[in-house]
This record gives sequence, structure tokens and C-alpha cells, in this order.
Amino acid sequence: MRIATYNVEWFNSLFDDAGTLLDDDQGAGRYGVTRHQQIEALGIVFTAVDADAVMVIEAPDHNGKRSTVPALEGFARVMGLRARRAITGFQSETQQEIALLYDPDRLRVRHDPRGDPTGKKGSTDAPRFDGVFRWDVDVDTAPELIRFSRPPLELAVDTAQGHALRVIGVHAKSKAPHGATTPDEVMRISIENRRKQLAQCIWLRQRVAAHLDAGESLIVLGDFNDGPGLDEYEKLFGRSGVEIVLGLDAEERLRLFDPHARQALLGRLSAQPSTARFFLTHQGRYLSALLDYVMVSPDLRDRGPRWRIWHPFDDPGLYRVPELREALLTASDHFPVSLDIAL
Repeated sequence: MRIATYNVEWFNSLFDDAGTLLDDDQGAGRYGVTRHQQIEALGIVFTAVDADAVMVIEAPDHNGKRSTVPALEGFARVMGLRARRAITGFQSETQQEIALLYDPDRLRVRHDPRGDPTGKKGSTDAPRFDGVFRWDVDVDTAPELIRFSRPPLELAVDTAQGHALRVIGVHAKSKAPHGATTPDEVMRISIENRRKQLAQCIWLRQRVAAHLDAGESLIVLGDFNDGPGLDEYEKLFGRSGVEIVLGLDAEERLRLFDPHARQALLGRLSAQPSTARFFLTHQGRYLSALLDYVMVSPDLRDRGPRWRIWHPFDDPGLYRVPELREALLTASDHFPVSLDIAL
């Protein structure tokens, strides 16, 4: 079975309000790419990955005018994908939904959030992801009220062979200092965003620990906007949000595993994997970063899974297929990450 995560930049801009693909030569959200070019590229990528389930990050909007599920299922129908059924959870406050596209012949999936709902005062004990988490992020003895603008998608998944899984799709808060105009503002907003991102990861870690303590098979996947050694602000807090979610300071049975995170933890002088590629206009070059992960529980790791980052410059097999190589570069600023596992 293949399970993947894929952050699709500006996916929403490829659909009209009825969820129909806008297959034309108008500009897509991606710089220098038309909607036709991005749709064609995404079709090639999704077809090549051929996953049983894809956690789509930045999925089409769900609001009063638009609906995520019809848009994704229409996309899957046009592209002839096996993963043709879509499911979402709590609505995002932004234009970036989290949704799962999956093959209904091989998987039964339902939205199954855990934790208690909260009022405005929140809770310190892993509340439901559409609630409020109370946590002191700046060590002033006054807990802040933390929310997910994009609540993680919690799913109960059963395979056709009878294996039960817990799956959590994640799009953690960006640490970028959006809106900053001076160096002082950049620092202030960056630190504030880092604190909120870490608080979200602590909240998520509480849920992960509960599942692992109960002996449940668990996969946590998505875009964490973070990783070991990714920026200088990590030194202020001692560890990254990814390390917190993995539970590296916990006993072995309560840890998650991702080989790319493990590789990044070896240090800056070791070879670093990357899952995203951004063009820095003011520097005239690309920045690569490891942001996307597929983390698994100890019992799933014992099944000998194989991970793959679909990065055409790091994977010779992908680079040797020109059509797929160009599609991966055109479709998004992130690359899919897949997990092959016997279930």
C-alpha cells in the first residue's frame, strides 16, 4: 500500500466555485505557470505517484461558495485516479484546506476527531483540534490561547485486509514573518510565530502520545513548516516542532519515526534531504527545505516501510523521465513524499 502527502501550491485557483477545473491559459497562482500547465502537471504527478491515499495539503477551499470534496473528486475523475474519493474534517480559517484523496476499493475512511470541545478559555489537555489549547509559550506564567487556523485532519482508516490505522494530516503554522517591514519586526514576528508553531506541535504531540500509549497504528503526515536545524530561531527554543511531534525524548514505544527527519538530525554538514523548493527573488536563486514528513508508529516501522521524496533533482529515477521531471517542477513548490508499506 502507498500513502503519500503532497502540498499543492495554489490548488484552489484551478477551480471555479462549482468545483470545475479551469483548464485555460490564464495565469495560475504559481509564477509564470498557466492553469492548463499546472493542471496537466498535477495530472502527471498524481498518476505517477499512484497512491492508495494522498493527504492533500492546501486543498481547494471549503466555504460558503466552494466545497473541497467535489473539487478533488472531480479532479480525480478527470485524471482517472484510483484515489478518487475525498474527505475533509474541520474547516480551515484560511484558503488552505487539508483533505485526503483515497481509493475506496482498498480503504474505508471516516473523520474521527479525538479530544473534548473547548470554550474560549481552552484546555491544557489535548483538546479537540477545532478548539483552544492553553499553553505558556513565552514563559511568563500566563498561558496563551492557541488555535489551529488549519485544524489537523484526524481519520480512522481500515484497509481491505482488516488493518486499522489512525491517520492525522497536518499543516502547521508558517514561521515566515509576513507583514514585517523592519529587521526588528522580522525578529519579533519570527519569534512569535515560532512560539505558536511549537505550541501547535506540543498539542499534536499530546494526541500522538495518547494513540501510541494505546498501542494504535498511527501515521502523521503533512507539511510542518519546520524541521531540525531549519532556522536560527530554533536555538532559542532548543528543538524544532518536528522533534517534538516525533517524541525523541520519549521512550521508544512512544516515538514516531521518519527517516528524512532522522537524517536531518545528523547535522548541517551531512547530506540534507529536501521536499520543497522556493525561488528567492531578491537573491536570484532557489532555497531547498525539508518541510514535509510521513511519520509512523513503531509497529508500522517494524513492517519495513520504504519512503520516497519525489524530488527530480535528488532521485535519478525521476530525473531520467523528462515528462515527469518537468511536471514535478511545474505542479507545485513542494514535492510528494510517499510511504510504501505492507498492510
